[in-house]
Amino acid sequence: MESKEATGKENMVTKKKNLAFLRPRLYMLERRKTDTVVESSVSGDHSGTLRRSQSDRTEYNQKLQEKMTPQGECSLAETSTPEEEHQMRRMMAKREKIIKELIQTEKDYLNDLELCVREVVQPLRNKKIDRLDVDGLFSNIESVHQISAKLLSLLEEATTDVEPAMQVIGEVFLQIKGPMEDIYKIYCYHHDEAHSVLESYEKEEELKQHLSHCIQSLK
Repeated sequence: MESKEATGKENMVTKKKNLAFLRPRLYMLERRKTDTVVESSVSGDHSGTLRRSQSDRTEYNQKLQEKMTPQGECSLAETSTPEEEHQMRRMMAKREKIIKELIQTEKDYLNDLELCVREVVQPLRNKKIDRLDVDGLFSNIESVHQISAKLLSLLEEATTDVEPAMQVIGEVFLQIKGPMEDIYKIYCYHHDEAHSVLESYEKEEELKQHLSHCIQSLK
């Protein structure tokens, strides 16, 4: 009798261990069902579509609110040392600075692309010079300009009139990831060929003068 009771207890302990072992795996399976799904748009402005499950959004927003909002900061101040509070403020200030620099860098890059298209690509196309392959030289630079403008627009939308601590820009890059990859794959694929073409054009005096004139316009 005692042997049966001991065996029954052992089985109960084994079942509890198995449940403890399986519980985190079942949780991960449920999370996989609600993972972020990123879809690129087939046509239009190539902005892409980002879809998150409601559970992921709720969980993320709750954590963000707890960490970033004034109420969260107050509760944090009650349990944190002055040194930890100072470290947190420094981290948040650094984060804010990085986001600002990222947006400014994208603005500068977009401005350079606009100058190149307006002062170099379009004038060379309008001249219709024999032996000068503008598309081969500049590849899909207009598409690069368009996707860069879209990225900047999304970044500004995510940060304008939003408290620095609540600005979330990671979703912007997830949203535009697919279209950017498609466009830059083409641009990078033709880069070496375009460089070789440019070197050959610089050996012809007439073509070299046209290119030099465009460069002077940029300056």
